This record gives sequence, structure tokens and C-alpha cells, in this order.
Amino acid sequence: MKKHDETRRAFLIGTAAGAVTGAGITSHALAQTQRETADAPTTTAQAHGHGGHGAFLNNEDAATVTAFAERLMPGAPGKPGARDAGVLNYIDLALAGAYSDLQDFYRRGLASLEAYCRKTHDASFVKLGPAKQDEVIAALEQGKDTGFTWPSAQAFFNTVRTHTMEGMFADPIYGGNKNFAGWRLIGFPGAQPLFSPADLDSKDAFTGAPIIGLQAQAQARRS
Repeated sequence: MKKHDETRRAFLIGTAAGAVTGAGITSHALAQTQRETADAPTTTAQAHGHGGHGAFLNNEDAATVTAFAERLMPGAPGKPGARDAGVLNYIDLALAGAYSDLQDFYRRGLASLEAYCRKTHDASFVKLGPAKQDEVIAALEQGKDTGFTWPSAQAFFNTVRTHTMEGMFADPIYGGNKNFAGWRLIGFPGAQPLFSPADLDSKDAFTGAPIIGLQAQAQARRS
């Protein structure tokens, strides 16, 4: 993994560690529907599958979102990235549900991104190499991409980065964090009810615990 990728991963993982343990990574919109989702016999996220799309995103937009998220959270041998964690699935489901008000935001943002890449690099975003993709993403972050009106380049970057973080580290019941990939990265065991205050202060308390998500809790309540 290149140094640039390692730095980006370290930043996101460090940010997520504090947000997850502070229960801040689950978005407000998704948290509002947490109870009914957890109690459902078969969740939308499960039915849709962790690796795909089709709830909202078409094939072209899904490929762009996948590539974009992977550059934000790149994978490496033994280190899952956005693709491994099913971030695309999370974003697709969210846009068809809790984030449906952002559908036009994504459509316009992705169209502006595509137009910028073709004008600047004579290729779509997914056809660019990792270095060029990083260059484009940096231009968005700094507001230097031309052609963006609404959403602005920075607003689009910030939103996709936030949703990538959520897809990596929110509870798997929402369609991302496949096989607890994000939680394993930061040593978070999920919604554990048995840790004492002393355990919570210990860096070693979570190492031997099974990871528990909302779906497991819902199944336990029904049994």
C-alpha cells in the first residue's frame, strides 16, 4: 500500500474509532429507524445483499461510487477497504430509504464528476488510475473542480466521504460493514451489554469478545 493510502486509512480509522465508541457513526436518519429495522424478520439490507446495488444506483453510478469510496478507504492485503466492507450496498440502500432526499444530490454530483473527468482527463472517473483518481478527489475536496454548481464540489466530496465512513463503520444491519470489517479494524465489539466501566477504560477489554450487531440482538429478543 502506498504511503498516501496508508495516511488516508489511518485518518479515517482514527476518526471512526472515536465516533463508533461514542455511538456517533450511525447517522441520525438511520438511527431513527433502528428499532423497526432491527425487529424486522428479514431486513432490507439482508435481502438486497452486501455486495451489490439496484435499490437506487444504476450500473454506471454504482461503479463510480465504488471507485470513489475505495480511494477514500483503500483496501490492502489483510486490511479491508470500502469495496470489501460493502460500502456501495450501504449507500445504495440509504439512497433508496433514509437518504432518499439526497437522490438528486447524488445524480447531479455524479454527473458533474463525470463531466469534469472527461473534460480534464478525457476519461471517466472509473477509467482513471489510482493517482489520477486521487488528484480528482483532492480537487473536489479543495473546491477546485470546475463545472459543479449544485451540489458544490466540496459538498459532494464531504457527503460521499461521510457516507463511506458510515458504510465502513455503522452496524451491518444497514447494509455495509460486511462481516464486521470496519469494526474489526478498530477493535470495536458492537453493542455489548456486559462490559463494566473498568472494562470500557481498558484497551484490552474488547480483544476476546465476540462482535455483536443489531440483527443478533433482534434475533435473541425473538427467541
